[in-house]
Amino acid sequence: MNRILHLSDPHFGTEQGHVLQAVLQLAKSQAPDLVLLTGDITQRARRSQFAAARRFVDQLPAPVLTVPGNHDIPLFNLFSRLFTPFGNYRRVFGKVLEPEFESDSLLVIGVNTARAANHIDGEVSCQQIERVARRLGEARPEQLRIIMQHHPVCAAEQSDLSNLLIGREQAIPAWVDAGLDLLIAGHIHLPYVRPLTGTGERIGWTAQAGTALSQRVRGSVPNSVNLIIHGVDSGQHHCAVERWDYTASLQAFQRVVSTTLDVSRNT
Repeated sequence: MNRILHLSDPHFGTEQGHVLQAVLQLAKSQAPDLVLLTGDITQRARRSQFAAARRFVDQLPAPVLTVPGNHDIPLFNLFSRLFTPFGNYRRVFGKVLEPEFESDSLLVIGVNTARAANHIDGEVSCQQIERVARRLGEARPEQLRIIMQHHPVCAAEQSDLSNLLIGREQAIPAWVDAGLDLLIAGHIHLPYVRPLTGTGERIGWTAQAGTALSQRVRGSVPNSVNLIIHGVDSGQHHCAVERWDYTASLQAFQRVVSTTLDVSRNT
């Protein structure tokens, strides 16, 4: 059984201490095998903000994989933005911007969708699409195949269409056909789960997470994280994405909805 905690958009520099403690308590109680952090780790990509993020990550009770978001590139320091956009990120989280994790039952592929030339928008290149599709094709049938990135590929609200990943029209069918089960992302601070289609009958899924720690919540949507639970029984995959929201009156995260995913092995 895999238990994976999905956090996104903590925006250190705007984090709330009481929510941070609640996330740590949730992580302790749920005991995930892996934590996936999908970008906008900081608010302004400053060294002090990355240092605070590192202190938080070091308190989590499981290995942590990270990818950067657009906020993890300097905004006001134009020299750094143009010549060393991921300099502060790499000092804290390592040189690899597209990490991978693999076990007998899990394959996680990181994709860096942040671009120094864009303040907000994310993009995926043809080379990234081909690399990820090739890696998905190498997965074993018993592995849950997850792509983690910052920018969303599917909108739940009309207003978010402009926030969708540039290149998604090419990437998603290619990745679903190659075996994608679940793509996780953040960026818009709105949690939801939606199906993704390939060129045939096979489907994959995408799960968005809200902001884990920041005061920059979206409307009435509270701080929110996802817990992914996956197992294989007699060759059949069982997978669910649980959404956990912060409840101010309890100063704790509570599960509010669980979505069961149909994980196909046609590919």
